Amino acid sequence: MRHGRPRHRRKLIAKAVGTAGALAVVLGAGISSAMATGTTPNKPTATGISSDQNTPWAPENDEAPLDHPKAVHAEALAAGRTASTGLQLELPAPSGKYSVGMVGLHLVDKSRTDPYVSGSTSRELMVSLWYPATSTSGHYKAPYMPSISGAHFLATRGLSPQLVTLPTTAGHVLAPVNTTLGKLPVLLYSTGLHSDRAMGTALAQDLASRGYLVVTVDHTHDANEVQFPGNRLEVNTMPAGAHSSDTLKVRAADIKFVINKLGTLSNGGNPDAGHATLPSGLTKSVDMSRIGMFGWSLGGGAVATSMQLDSRIAAGANLDGQFFGTAQNKDLKRPFMLFSSGVHNRNNDSSWRNMWSHLKGYRVDIKLKGSAHLSFSDNEWMVTQEARLLGLSQAQLQQQYGTIDPNRAIAVQRVYLAAFFDQELLKKHSTLLDGSNSKYPEISFVR
Repeated sequence: MRHGRPRHRRKLIAKAVGTAGALAVVLGAGISSAMATGTTPNKPTATGISSDQNTPWAPENDEAPLDHPKAVHAEALAAGRTASTGLQLELPAPSGKYSVGMVGLHLVDKSRTDPYVSGSTSRELMVSLWYPATSTSGHYKAPYMPSISGAHFLATRGLSPQLVTLPTTAGHVLAPVNTTLGKLPVLLYSTGLHSDRAMGTALAQDLASRGYLVVTVDHTHDANEVQFPGNRLEVNTMPAGAHSSDTLKVRAADIKFVINKLGTLSNGGNPDAGHATLPSGLTKSVDMSRIGMFGWSLGGGAVATSMQLDSRIAAGANLDGQFFGTAQNKDLKRPFMLFSSGVHNRNNDSSWRNMWSHLKGYRVDIKLKGSAHLSFSDNEWMVTQEARLLGLSQAQLQQQYGTIDPNRAIAVQRVYLAAFFDQELLKKHSTLLDGSNSKYPEISFVR
């Protein structure tokens, strides 16, 4: 059986539809759970629903706000290449001391077929690499998403590039890597179910500005849209009723493959399928001995599954995501952070309780007061800017995103995520992880 939305949430969605047409709900996000009710199937489907029938906390689909997304017409996609006079979205600037470079890579895994496409030959992925850069002069800032996937991203939500212009990022395309920093510790990012790798941009570019090489991964045909070279667009083809545990196995295999390709880079090779130009200094800057991973929602669950599959991942952080499958019941002797919203933690998620008992290395469990599930994605800053256009009241925003100020939510996440990876990958102990800190009263430690 499928788990339906609680009745009051259906009313909220209907109201939003009536207010703002098909752009009814938040751009780029599903509605976070308001404590799901009822029972769930014995084996969870890939909707984020917990396998524990007594668990009240269960985020819904992270990225598909409408039960029946609108068809995307060719003219809507073409509109992504035209100038807009509508709302211009802005990303929060990175807080680190380094400029940021960025490059996208097309990776092809010839050892695997795509599990979501019948008759496919090879699994293909798109990833973005974010890194500290030196001179950015002459290197344009990367768009938040490529034009065609960006137009699809908007169109499936009833928007267009004439209504909303997606932001530019802080990542300067092909800017030379800051090689004075030596080899860079690597962080991989996995996003929410049916979400895009772009949903972690605010965190990724900030970590890059602090000296990390951050790799954001699109899980093709799980993500709602992925644009490949040649303007080829691949969309979500995940079969109805796909189990979350199976989805995480695919994601973990994707992550292991990406790490292998990073190894190709570190050995001086070019892993891009089309041998695209690489930033100067990149092949000299990949530290394969210091690899971490973080993820949001289902991507947070993917961190544990990936760490069980690949011992090269030395530390992991789960941003408010449930665990599925066997990973939560296996001992993990490497450092792990649980970072939850204000309405979620071990007290109402049995998968977190299970995982916590099997964490045998350094472990820390923190909660962000006033936040909600969607607060750990770029929706936190994006939807606040769009509220008037979307017809969302302050009460509706707070129901979906909590009461914490969006800028503060992002700032606190950045600080604590960096503190964890600085401690575990750079061996720089952070007192922030020792307990409560007066500078960050929003953070509480779950003991």
